[in-house]
Amino acid sequence: MGQDFFRRWDVSMNSANARQQDVTNVILASLPADEFGEIARNLDFVRLDTGARIYDTEEVVRQVYFINDGLLSLLSTLEDGTSIEVGALGREGLGGLSVLLGSDLAAHTGLVQAPGTAMRMTTEHVREAFRRLPSFQTKMLSYTRMLMSQISQTAACNTLHTVEERLARWLLMCRRRLQSDDLPLTQEFLSHMLGVRRSGVTVAVGILERAGLIEHRRGAIHVADAERLKEASCECIRAMADEFDAFVNG
Repeated sequence: MGQDFFRRWDVSMNSANARQQDVTNVILASLPADEFGEIARNLDFVRLDTGARIYDTEEVVRQVYFINDGLLSLLSTLEDGTSIEVGALGREGLGGLSVLLGSDLAAHTGLVQAPGTAMRMTTEHVREAFRRLPSFQTKMLSYTRMLMSQISQTAACNTLHTVEERLARWLLMCRRRLQSDDLPLTQEFLSHMLGVRRSGVTVAVGILERAGLIEHRRGAIHVADAERLKEASCECIRAMADEFDAFVNG
């Protein structure tokens, strides 16, 4: 189970001192002060370590994680053990959305790809807040629409476009979520994201690096030329980036 593989939380802040101005999660930061005040009583601040699983597919979701920073990948795993990323989220979203869609079970594995922090809340309290607080409900529904759209776009992209195009698209979206040109990513994680062997990842990274678009070093990728990387990406980046920006800035 995901909790069995979970690295221990470094809990350094609880609901007693959670302040809205310190929260960078888009959903929580955008709430009216009175609604945030009600939610804050039930929040815990937690750190997310690279490689931690906040839940596995079909595991009961007991807590929801509003990401402040870092990167969470949503993985689908096939019978042969192969995993592929079907969605990703950072400061714009939350892990455990299925609890508001009529299920107690996780639809995907939630794997921390880049370290960060989150505000954690029990499933019971999230459901109660969703029922009672109109702005919270509206923002959550808006996020749900965006995430479902991004998952659908990712599925189409994985089917239709080359590994190099998909890698360029993923790096650009990762850059947006982390707000940095320096991305703490290993080739093992990239293979999960793209659903290809590490040898295929090595080739794709090499192509982009030789073109001067990225710089690769052990455990990290630096985006050297974002504009040209966008040109090397597939058409999916435009739709996904526009939708992401509209939600974050809306």
